[in-house]
Amino acid sequence: MTQIQLSDAQSVILSTACARDDGAVFPVTTTLKGGAVGNVCKSLLKKALIEEIEATDLNTVWRHDEERGPITLRATPLAYSTLGIIDPPDAQDDDQPKPEATPQPVRRRSGTKQDALIAMLSAEGGATIDEIVAALDWQPHTARGVISGALKKKLGLTIISEKVDGRGRCYRIAL
Repeated sequence: MTQIQLSDAQSVILSTACARDDGAVFPVTTTLKGGAVGNVCKSLLKKALIEEIEATDLNTVWRHDEERGPITLRATPLAYSTLGIIDPPDAQDDDQPKPEATPQPVRRRSGTKQDALIAMLSAEGGATIDEIVAALDWQPHTARGVISGALKKKLGLTIISEKVDGRGRCYRIAL
């Protein structure tokens, strides 16, 4: 078997993940700037040292998949052996059946501005940017950013935008 060479950043991210009980890559503890964390994670994925799984916590989302929803990363058994860790936390005897993992629903905190925005957009007729700005004390660009970033990309909600006579452009969540 060939030895897998790891950069310093790859070693730090992988060893941190292997030290966690669940093998989770996120939150990353290294001080990489910009897209460096993404580049390191992509290279670890190519080497099959980490794998994509369904995320149960929104703070650990790596990307959003249209079919599977929020996705996060965790270390694979190959990662443990590459780092010289003999007994991965979830290693079991081959003769014992492995329990099937039931994915947990994505947890969202209640009482937040994001929660209030979702409620506004879920209401009959939705909400305009001006209504969102007034209710949440946000700037218009912040409201648009949360709708496109947090709601559409991270949470995977389908947002419908339409012009309504007398109100202007209204946004609502498709049911």
